[in-house]
Amino acid sequence: MGAWDTGPVSRASLDKQPTEVAAMFDGVARRYDLTNDVLSLGQDRRWRRHVLDLVDPEPGEKVLDLAAGTGTSSVPFARAGTFVVPCDFSLGMLRVGKQSLPELAFTAGDAVRLPFADRSFDAVTISFGLRNVVDPMAGLTEMLRATRPGGRLVVCEFSKPVRPAFRTVYVEYLMRALPAVARRVSSNPDSYVYLAESIQEWPDQLGLAKQITAAGWESVTWQNLSGGIVALHHARKP
Repeated sequence: MGAWDTGPVSRASLDKQPTEVAAMFDGVARRYDLTNDVLSLGQDRRWRRHVLDLVDPEPGEKVLDLAAGTGTSSVPFARAGTFVVPCDFSLGMLRVGKQSLPELAFTAGDAVRLPFADRSFDAVTISFGLRNVVDPMAGLTEMLRATRPGGRLVVCEFSKPVRPAFRTVYVEYLMRALPAVARRVSSNPDSYVYLAESIQEWPDQLGLAKQITAAGWESVTWQNLSGGIVALHHARKP
């Protein structure tokens, strides 16, 4: 997936073709976690703790962690005693993750065509990945298929700050400061221009809740983190 006759893809386009997105993430895999830590001012770690709390996993449960990248988001679930499957379509991310976390069951897979049987998992989570799926509705439907009845979904994704003044400052950071900082710390700064643009076009909290409901999930709720920069959506399978 990461091999190209024309050379590496520096950034994906906003039509989010899977080969382009995967190749872009292949190219940033080695410094991905460090770059995210810098750009989020360390908030990404706090956001991951909130995801774990909302999933509220029981020891022995099976958890699918989609768009898991290098597995950083899967570690808290493993420590909680679950059988967690980090799944991603970037082979570069999976290779880096397997080197540092060989105990995890890294699996290659696309969110719109999951390589798992029906009703395989007690919970599915996806952090900062649904926005990169070529067809988010198809991805949400696949997650529903792979979850047992009564199972949980938690989506952690960038959203819209709730205060207008803060939203203005945040947009300015996204479009100007974030790419500038990425040029200093990332192996592929152009990919963070894509990040900023994809966040801008992503639906707000209510808009995503409606998509999750339309995909067949029920009892959809959300909570804002960091003033709405990030939102956690929670749902159950009927």
